[in-house]
Amino acid sequence: MNRKTMMLMFSLFLLLAGCSSNEKDDSASESQDEKAESKMDASISGNKVQEEAAEKEGVTDERKVIHQAQLELKVKNLEKAQMKIENKAAEYGGYVVESNVYREDEELVEGMITVRVPEAHFQDFLTDSEGEASDVVGRNVTGQDVTEQYVDLKARLKSKRAVEERLLAFMKDAEKTEDLLKISSDLAVVQEEIEQLTGQMKYLENQTSYSTVTITLSQDRIVVPGIDNKELNTWERTKKQLATSANLLLKAGSGIIVFIIGNLPILIILGGAGAVVHWVIKRRGKR
Repeated sequence: MNRKTMMLMFSLFLLLAGCSSNEKDDSASESQDEKAESKMDASISGNKVQEEAAEKEGVTDERKVIHQAQLELKVKNLEKAQMKIENKAAEYGGYVVESNVYREDEELVEGMITVRVPEAHFQDFLTDSEGEASDVVGRNVTGQDVTEQYVDLKARLKSKRAVEERLLAFMKDAEKTEDLLKISSDLAVVQEEIEQLTGQMKYLENQTSYSTVTITLSQDRIVVPGIDNKELNTWERTKKQLATSANLLLKAGSGIIVFIIGNLPILIILGGAGAVVHWVIKRRGKR
């Protein structure tokens, strides 16, 4: 075997050795990627199972009930009753949502108050409000049990936070850019779902912690006639009556004068005839 043949065989051996090494490196890299991806998929799958199991947990011992009430009351003094009800709500740690007064006419005044009071003082507040009324026209109390809905949200939130923790751990260990982008995308979706679940739970907590009470107030007012100064003006009324009396006297005198003057010829004849009759009767009496 000459020198050229040996050099050719040595070069071919180095080439084959390099190809084999590259194939091993590629295979090892692919194997690591597959293991990392498989590990992440298995973790997410495991969290799905954990989420399903969490949703099946037993209900909480504390019931979550949304209470609402509508009262229709008749009161003697609307302004005072309204002020007392608002003060009582503040005393129990509640607050006024809306307060209105309507005056349709002088005889009827109506008002409406909407307050929110802590659930623990719900019944006490209703009793105190009815105590301000002269008559309870209507009373309607409703309750909506949202315990199951609240427990479901709580379980889903717990599982979503577990998924969030695992994705954050994967993000720390990620070496490739495409893996980091994929994990970031999944993490954003999970965090958005966490915000939605948290908002729904806070809403239910607020609705069940405070009860809403709407009170309609009405007051029947008795209108007392006021004093009319015009009707009590004695001097003006006296002058008017004096003028009326004087007019009546003048009218009567005028009528007498008109009667005498207008009937003077007849009166003269009747007077003359009367005088003759009187003279004849007097003469006969002397005889």
